[in-house]
Amino acid sequence: MSACCPMVEFCMKRIQFISQVLTIALASILAVPAFPANSGPALPAGTRLHVELTTTLSTKDNEKGDPFTAEVEDPIFAGGQELIPAGSTAYGHVTFVQSPKRVKGVAEMRLTLDGITAKNGLHYNLSAALSNNEAGGNKVAGDEGTIQGAGKSKKETAKDSGIGAAAGAGVGAIAAGGPGALYGAGLGALAGAIRMLGKKHKDLVLHPGTELTFVTNRAAAPSPAPSGVMVIHTRD
Repeated sequence: MSACCPMVEFCMKRIQFISQVLTIALASILAVPAFPANSGPALPAGTRLHVELTTTLSTKDNEKGDPFTAEVEDPIFAGGQELIPAGSTAYGHVTFVQSPKRVKGVAEMRLTLDGITAKNGLHYNLSAALSNNEAGGNKVAGDEGTIQGAGKSKKETAKDSGIGAAAGAGVGAIAAGGPGALYGAGLGALAGAIRMLGKKHKDLVLHPGTELTFVTNRAAAPSPAPSGVMVIHTRD
């Protein structure tokens, strides 16, 4: 009987060890987030995403690679269910910036939407460009969705030319009488052109609350949102 005691004790320890291993394994399984392998239908390519900026962007202060954030305005549905509720967080980055020029050429900027983290905890990794629409009253043109600044209006341009021409005509009239006014007007027009060269077009500014519409160019399957999901793109 005494010879069997060590064997019984050994078996009991083995059973206790296996029980502990199974308990740890079960705890690990339960600790995994409750997201099934297929967390829902994918966001189809061509989906229109209406968002509202929550950061300020401008051609004066921003460069290529700068990040931005936005809030989803309208819920997005696919496969008969709501995938992305309104109020979900969207993020992206600036892909192109052109400052305004003095002679011609307005300020331009391009944006890309990189992803959305829905309120239900799911994340969609995106590639979406601005649609041909408006962005805060600014024109969006081209397949890449280039936002174009307003620049100087025709009224401002005419005013700049008119001020110079009128001033030149006045000086010419004083110096040489009536015929001199024509000469002075020519000088004034030249002065007006020089004045316009010295004035730049306006910078493009997108304030928080600016409404933007992006269109996805590929399908995006949902996945659990990782911590620190917003990607900060480094400047070139």
